[in-house]
Amino acid sequence: MQSISNPSFKTLTTTDPSHHRRRSRNYSLRVLSDLRPSLAGGIGNCRSDFRSSCAILSSKVFLSQQQQSSSSDSAGDSSSVSSAAAAAAVNGHVSLDLVPVPDQSLLPKPLTIADLSPAPMHGSCLRVAYQGVPGAYSEAAAGKAYPNCEAIPCDQFEVAFQAVELWIADRAVLPVENSLGGSIHRNYDLLLRHRLHIVGEVQLPVHHCLLALPGVRKEHLTRVISHPQALAQCELTLTKLGLNVAREAVDDTAGAAEFVAANNLRDTAAIASARAADLYGMQVLADGIQDDSSNVTRFVMLAREPIIPRTDRPFKTSIVFAHDREGTSVLFKVLSAFAFRNISLTKIESRPHRNRPIRLVDDANVGTAKHFEYMFYVDFEASMAEVRAQNALSEIQEFTSFLRVLGSYPMDMTPWAPSRCD
Repeated sequence: MQSISNPSFKTLTTTDPSHHRRRSRNYSLRVLSDLRPSLAGGIGNCRSDFRSSCAILSSKVFLSQQQQSSSSDSAGDSSSVSSAAAAAAVNGHVSLDLVPVPDQSLLPKPLTIADLSPAPMHGSCLRVAYQGVPGAYSEAAAGKAYPNCEAIPCDQFEVAFQAVELWIADRAVLPVENSLGGSIHRNYDLLLRHRLHIVGEVQLPVHHCLLALPGVRKEHLTRVISHPQALAQCELTLTKLGLNVAREAVDDTAGAAEFVAANNLRDTAAIASARAADLYGMQVLADGIQDDSSNVTRFVMLAREPIIPRTDRPFKTSIVFAHDREGTSVLFKVLSAFAFRNISLTKIESRPHRNRPIRLVDDANVGTAKHFEYMFYVDFEASMAEVRAQNALSEIQEFTSFLRVLGSYPMDMTPWAPSRCD
């Protein structure tokens, strides 16, 4: 059973399709019998031809309406009424559109030369994830790496990685090593676990301050809280200040300042940046309390896609590899591949293999020995666009069971200066 719901036709119910089409066509011809001379061609033998003919008629009604309205306003009004009536006789509607025409303003517009604007400046309009709260050194590193970016705080390093992977952020800026505290091993493990690429690095001088609530004196303090590395970097200075206080570790430096301010802890101080003091309304009891003024933290910028290596500026490449053979000969061969090509290594870090921390070795004379399985992280000064770097990695691949390039990226060449208050 078939039915036609178009108001131009009466609803038909029949089991004979030919009878259906015959009655529809006859009814259409009766409706248009008086208007046949206005059509460019005759009515076809199917409903699609009928709709096409009605569209032609509707366009002629529009044209007639415009011509009459331009000659006389009053005549135009009467013409509009007659035109609408004629259209209603055609399809049963006051509207002249047999097939709805979409709004032209909603359709996609062709590109013009104005649309092909240059790419945004380096760091502009980027969402950059960092670990910590506003006022953290990681936020300052994000601002140095990508000026005018939108910094997104994350409570954990893992969250910063996932923010980029899930397209919540465009980049992540995370610390990997400090000149005093050494490597941040957590982030080295996360670099291997996730599939992000290193696209840059930034070195940030660290300037620690002792912060407390307004009106609090050093003599009244019983506790100092901060990140573990910040506490270690200020140990000697705290002793020189005569502070016989308990040290307590928290997740990050700015978070320590926020905690003291939010809980109105008048017996607790925090080690953080001067910007954290401004953000959370705290006073600076002592400025520049790091034990060594040459205190620098190296951050890496992470993205979903790698950048194209170049040779017009100094580049650095980071790799990670592992080998399943005994002894140090394999590691020696790997390092020789760099030395033979005069490639300088800036860092080598070994980390126990997370999935296979121990390897068992059978020896008939001694018995069963246990050896740690290691992953090696290496940074070297060369671009992957250079042939010597490509040949070195090709040779290394012959001696290793696993090799992955974490990124090839521009080196941070900004002039270094000891940390000082902003």
